[in-house]
Amino acid sequence: MLFLCYPKCTTCQKAQRFLEERGASYTLRDIKAQNPTREELAAWQARSGLPLRRFFNTSGLQYRALNLKERLAQMGEPEQLDLLASDGMLVKRPILVLDRRVLVGFKEAEWAQALEDSAQND
Repeated sequence: MLFLCYPKCTTCQKAQRFLEERGASYTLRDIKAQNPTREELAAWQARSGLPLRRFFNTSGLQYRALNLKERLAQMGEPEQLDLLASDGMLVKRPILVLDRRVLVGFKEAEWAQALEDSAQND
C-alpha cells in the first residue's frame, strides 16, 4: 500500500491513525515533497473509477489562486494531469493506493471496506 499525505493536514493525520490502528503496512509519501507524476496520476485515476476533477484539492489555496473552479471545465484531461503533477498541493489528499483500488480523500467506511477487500485478495 502507498499512502500519500500532507503531514500537516488533519484529515491525513486521521487517516494515518486509522491505518496504524488496523496494523496496515504501508509506504508513506509526503505529497508536497514528492509530487505524484503525471503517469502515476493517470494510472490512479483509471483504477479509482473517479473523474479526474475529483483528484483536485478544491479547498486548497493554490486551487483558489489559480481560479481552477472556473478553468477546469475548459481544460482537457492531459492539461489537468500536467497541472496536478506540477504541484502536490493541488492534489486531493490523502490518497491510498492498493493493488486493485485507489481511494482519494478519507472516508472511514470506504477505507475500512477497501482494507478488508485487500486482505481477502492477498
